[in-house]
Amino acid sequence: NGSSASVTMCVSPQPVEATDDAFWDQFWADTATSVQDVFALVPAAEIRAVREESPSNLATLCYKAVEKLVQGAESGCHTEKERQIVLNCCRLLTRILPYIFEDPDWRGFFWSTVPGAGRGGGDEEDENARPLAESLLLAVADLLFCPEFTVQSHRRSTVDTAEDIHSIDSCEYIWEAGVGFAHSPQPNYIHDLNRTELLKLLLTCFSEAMYLPPSSDSSNTNPWVQFFCSTENRHALPLFTSLLNTVCAYDPVGYGIPYNHLLFSDYREPLVEEAAQVLIVTLDYDSSTSSSPTVDGTTTGTAMDDVDPPGPDNLFVNYLSRIHREEDFQFILKGVARLLSNPLVQTYLPNSAKKIQFHQELLVLFWKLCDFNKKFLFFVLKSSDVLDILVPILYFLNDARADQSRVGLMHIGVFILLLLSGERNFGVRLNKPYSVRVPMDIPVFTGTHADLLIIVFHKIITSGHQRLQPLFDCLLTIVVNVSPYLKSLSMVAANKLLHLLEAFSTTWFLFSAVQNHHLVFFLLEVFNNIIQYQFDGNSNLVYAVIRKRNVFHQLANLPTDSQSIQKGLQRKRRPPEPISRTNSQDGVSMEGSRPAAPAEPGTLKTSLVATPGIDKLTEKSQVSEDGTMRSLEPEASQPALEGNSPSAVSDGEPWSGEASHPRRDRRRLSSASSSGQWTPTPDWVMSWKSKLPLQTIMRLLQVLVPQVEKICIDKGLTDESEILKFLQHGTLVGLLPVPHPILIRKYQANSGTAMWFRTYMWGVIYLRNVDPPIWYDTDVKLFEIQRV
Repeated sequence: NGSSASVTMCVSPQPVEATDDAFWDQFWADTATSVQDVFALVPAAEIRAVREESPSNLATLCYKAVEKLVQGAESGCHTEKERQIVLNCCRLLTRILPYIFEDPDWRGFFWSTVPGAGRGGGDEEDENARPLAESLLLAVADLLFCPEFTVQSHRRSTVDTAEDIHSIDSCEYIWEAGVGFAHSPQPNYIHDLNRTELLKLLLTCFSEAMYLPPSSDSSNTNPWVQFFCSTENRHALPLFTSLLNTVCAYDPVGYGIPYNHLLFSDYREPLVEEAAQVLIVTLDYDSSTSSSPTVDGTTTGTAMDDVDPPGPDNLFVNYLSRIHREEDFQFILKGVARLLSNPLVQTYLPNSAKKIQFHQELLVLFWKLCDFNKKFLFFVLKSSDVLDILVPILYFLNDARADQSRVGLMHIGVFILLLLSGERNFGVRLNKPYSVRVPMDIPVFTGTHADLLIIVFHKIITSGHQRLQPLFDCLLTIVVNVSPYLKSLSMVAANKLLHLLEAFSTTWFLFSAVQNHHLVFFLLEVFNNIIQYQFDGNSNLVYAVIRKRNVFHQLANLPTDSQSIQKGLQRKRRPPEPISRTNSQDGVSMEGSRPAAPAEPGTLKTSLVATPGIDKLTEKSQVSEDGTMRSLEPEASQPALEGNSPSAVSDGEPWSGEASHPRRDRRRLSSASSSGQWTPTPDWVMSWKSKLPLQTIMRLLQVLVPQVEKICIDKGLTDESEILKFLQHGTLVGLLPVPHPILIRKYQANSGTAMWFRTYMWGVIYLRNVDPPIWYDTDVKLFEIQRV
């Protein structure tokens, strides 16, 4: 194959004329190669050598390759030879672009116009003025709807009447049935392969974002994405729809017929992965800086809602925000839930179905759907279908909790649950009994989806990786948000909540870092919500509170003098007593489950930027009698928010270690005091101790403890069931303080999370594209690549 020799031939002191077709044609000579061949034949060192020593030749090579794509798009690629040239140019550009992006001097190159190097020397002046990047993107868009190359032709005749690529309406050639398109074309694996190669090139064009350091400035939009998703691209709508439908309609081969995927290879999966990655990159848009389209209940006859205001310039975001038909929402939700549940299906019959690997891309897509389209969010929460998203997310969170290379996955799972928990319906849906038995490394329990959520969160906090500490606020905020709606917690979940309170209210934990007491405030808020609003069904929780009443008394009597504070801090120097596991059920994990494993040594991971603190991530809303919410002005005096520093997840983060697992890794928390930045003072402890919301619980204990003790003495009882029976029929009506208003902390879009999503998403795409390794060993700036 000639292309290896020819890239080296580019390294010459003499620039080669753009008109020397014999020379340039060697690069896309019509021998069949694969993208892997091109990567092997064109080594990084050679590309860099051409870039440094013969820049004009590299420039001409890029121009000529783009020119070939433009010619292919204009002619319609009717011959095998033309298709081969287009694919080879596609592969060559995919190989070269990252080396253009990594050099700041070259970064503007594709956005420049060079006279005479355009289409055949200047007969159409205005066309020639297009920057190279625009010509490239428009050619790729055209080629993605090219009959007989990437889509089925609608004509039944020979090349003579071949469709003119400029006259076809690409909306008739959408790749898959679903949103806005009812016809499902015949699968054609050649078309799938060609689409995949073109999408790979598109993703590589968009990847310029990887070569810029993270910045909070949301205005620096990606020029490639901006142009591709603008009205300049006449295929924007059919392409958006094709990508979305291709992902959501995908059913991994073998679904329904066990082991089928071992007999048939699946050409669709690489296309679906590529489509998912291109889709989430085009949707990388900071919604906090824009007014998103309003939600109204109208439905028109089209897939996109025309009555809304124009919305963002990015047409992909615009289209996504305007989907509104119930059947479209159902199609999207079913598709995403099916694919997210795929790894869980694996655990029943190992290897029976094809295991997909792109669940992180799916979670980003689901996030974007909920964030940009509030009607979709309400649809998801309208039925118990939301649980088909919840269970896989809890499975991933539990499975990844000990693996530092999957911290990003933990964050996005928690962010999605935080977003959902801001809506009342989510809390209500959690009361559905949990009967699916997905093997998970958690205690066996009988109960609802709420129990599952609390038990998994407890597991993450007590036995997750130390890097997850910044998520504790988020995890407990989710529990607070749903707590007013939880009708009946199981004994296992009730004990878990009290175990967390016990761990978080030890003096050494409370005095070791400026924000640790927030966790206690969150847990007290959970207990208060359940006691005030759901007392009747929650005898298990009330019983657990009574059994652990000493924890509440210790909190009420927390010492505030200097000597006691110092003593409390000393206590963590001695090995503390292990936290008792009083609940006998705890030992048994579910059958068939594997413990969460740490990352394999040598695993690659990408760094992430810090996430904003919970006070920046959420805004408080008060729920009024009729269930409506009104936003609260942030108050300076909110105890649960003060001193909330943003939490970093990079290697240099200030937090490390465990909260309620004091036996393990005790470096945590001492960092703040040892560096002399902050030490606890009596005034500081008093400032929040005085605000601990203990009144409701103290009143409950005051009323119920004597009654329970009396039953035990009278009947000589040591049996829990009698006490539970008494508590079930007890009532506190008129005895508790006036119920407090329910406070919900709703997720709010902000540029900090937008930047986090950008680094996370590109990190996932970088690590998942290993064959060929498009970005490996290039100088990316958006994140660091680290080895575990």
